[in-house]
Amino acid sequence: MNERAIRLVIRDPDLERSRLTVAFRLFLAIPHFIWLALWFSLATLVVIASWIATLITRTPPPMFSRFLSSYVRYAAHVVAYTSLAANPYPGFAGRAGSYPIDLEIDDPGEQNRWVTGFRLFLALPAILLADTLLGFGTSFSGGWGTQVGGIVATGAFLGWFAALFRGRMPEGLRDMIAYAVGYSSQVNGYLFLLTSRYPNSDPAFYESANVVRDDPVSLNVEDDLKRSRLTVGFRILLAVPHIVWLVLWGIAVVFAAIANWFVALFGGRPSESLTRFLGAYLRYETHVLAYVQLVANPFPGFVGAAGSYPVDPDLPGAVEAQPRLVTGFRIFLAVPALLVASALGGAAFVAALLSWFYALARGEVPRGLRNLGAYALRYSAQTYGYLYLLTDRYPYAGPSAGRQLRLSPVSGGPATPQEI
Repeated sequence: MNERAIRLVIRDPDLERSRLTVAFRLFLAIPHFIWLALWFSLATLVVIASWIATLITRTPPPMFSRFLSSYVRYAAHVVAYTSLAANPYPGFAGRAGSYPIDLEIDDPGEQNRWVTGFRLFLALPAILLADTLLGFGTSFSGGWGTQVGGIVATGAFLGWFAALFRGRMPEGLRDMIAYAVGYSSQVNGYLFLLTSRYPNSDPAFYESANVVRDDPVSLNVEDDLKRSRLTVGFRILLAVPHIVWLVLWGIAVVFAAIANWFVALFGGRPSESLTRFLGAYLRYETHVLAYVQLVANPFPGFVGAAGSYPVDPDLPGAVEAQPRLVTGFRIFLAVPALLVASALGGAAFVAALLSWFYALARGEVPRGLRNLGAYALRYSAQTYGYLYLLTDRYPYAGPSAGRQLRLSPVSGGPATPQEI
């Protein structure tokens, strides 16, 4: 059962942004910040009353739920406006269907008293992840206080420059931000007793993942989620030989990448032998990161052989000509992608940390955390594939369908903390 009590809806097909409002977006949002803080103060009291009532009756009072639903929806609107995920100035009431980035929130049903009683403690892992995606304190405040380096902060920063120059928001950045907003909204809804369904961090479960692309660099994930408790407990120590080999191999990669850049700049086409060398390193690096971050379980090989690991990047099979002008400025053009890769890497680190505790207890990793880690690995592979001249296609920042992240079939099931 894949339905969610809180669903993200995107109605922003043209991605157009007003340059004037973009330039002064934070100043224009100040009234919303003030109103959001006041509303949050009242929502805190309401959710305490709703929590007590739910412990007694097992069902949150409808009046409280409607009030809290409006708050959660309004918070999502404000974050979307501030981070340029949407363009119109939002209203102050959090009405359903009133904004391009919106939430559909079902009426809450009966809830387990034990789960309700310990809701705040059960939500702590989801809160930590949401704060990494949006910024510290956002799970409670609604997301308007983002941190530097978070997914939303990075996407909004880069989107600000893009929207000023082009008058539109890059689709990948919009979808990446929308994913973070959707997950944070699920966390808010879970905390506020609007749903008993645990927040799901799987990017494929959000509408922003509906983009179908066919980029040259993608990621295959063939993994059954099972993990060996013994190897999980000592995963970092077991990975030390790989880390050493990565560093040594990486030294040669620096020189190979520079040489390949000169070949492509003057010859119009990268070197086939250097491209194979760089591709093998990129594949090996992905294998090692997948192993360390618990995205996959087997101990990887040391040569980066294609198809040798459950989490394996698909790389271009042939060397193609690339524009000299783009090649000449490749390192500068790659800076925004490197910033996004760093932000996604931070989220992947938190996902790996939570997976480590879960795997030690259960012998498997949550599907949502595994897929979040795979999303970060896919984007990293695209970024370094672009930087190493394996492709001239710019990385796509958003979660997506198609060849971007091919997952092995998994069965659905009721929402539990496993779905984080």
